[in-house]
Amino acid sequence: MKQDNSAQAITASDGFAKVRRETKGRKGKGVITISGLGIDATALKELAKKLKKTCGTGGSVVGEVIEVQGDKREQIKQVLETNGFKVKFVGG
Repeated sequence: MKQDNSAQAITASDGFAKVRRETKGRKGKGVITISGLGIDATALKELAKKLKKTCGTGGSVVGEVIEVQGDKREQIKQVLETNGFKVKFVGG
């Protein structure tokens, strides 16, 4: 049986989940990006699913970044804090 070595290396977290609002390259539509979580891909997808369900919006996982449509920073902060992450808002 061959082991799968194609798993990506997880970037270590500095202890803070960075929440940022972005509009660049999205035709003016606002997206909240969450980075710096330091968890593996399956846990990242589960967390993204929970965030999307709580906010009632769409989103996706791109690399190690979760993108959630709309500007729901406070709801996202509450969900992340209940899951044991410290939240830091980055940018304006």
